[in-house]
Amino acid sequence: MQGNSRTGIVMATMIEAGPLISALDLVPAGDGPLRIFSAGAAPVLAVSGIGKVNAALAAEYLILTYDVASVFNIGAAGATGTTMRTGDIFHIDAIIEPDRPRIMNRSQRSSAPDTLDGFPKASLATLDRPLVSAPERASVASRADLVDMEGAAVLQACRLFRARCYLFKMVSDTPEHQSDTEIVENIRRLASPLADFFVQRVLPLSA
Repeated sequence: MQGNSRTGIVMATMIEAGPLISALDLVPAGDGPLRIFSAGAAPVLAVSGIGKVNAALAAEYLILTYDVASVFNIGAAGATGTTMRTGDIFHIDAIIEPDRPRIMNRSQRSSAPDTLDGFPKASLATLDRPLVSAPERASVASRADLVDMEGAAVLQACRLFRARCYLFKMVSDTPEHQSDTEIVENIRRLASPLADFFVQRVLPLSA
């Protein structure tokens, strides 16, 4: 990635974003409708809230308000199968939306975000509801490695406004984790390693 255009980051929750905000020395910015954190030439980060609509609005806001040309969506995702471990981080190269088929023929809606070299890749399913139980995860396991509630929406907003879009997802839970409390604790425990990964390995490539 080349050029001087600013980098944006969309993360769903403060549990996920807190360590990265600290690592980048970001501070609350502006009095707009979203929780925005920024500092000088550092990336500008939006804590969007959970869900597709929130994520799309946050990406749009960063692009239009802060002249962001590249958006990173970073955060937790659930594994649909048993081969991934909590804490693993993957670069998303394909996204499906099982709950938003095409209107005319009901075919699967799919899209491809931008990608960087040198990272393990995975596919993602984005839905408007969480998939927690093993049977729920199995319902999309043949089509996606991970499941979240924001990724496809961030990509859709970026494509609409002609911004690049990169997704990195940390495995916060697997079919063995079916308790919301346990999943949240996993996210809390793994948020700092995710921030370190982004700062040390991903951010240098965005310059």
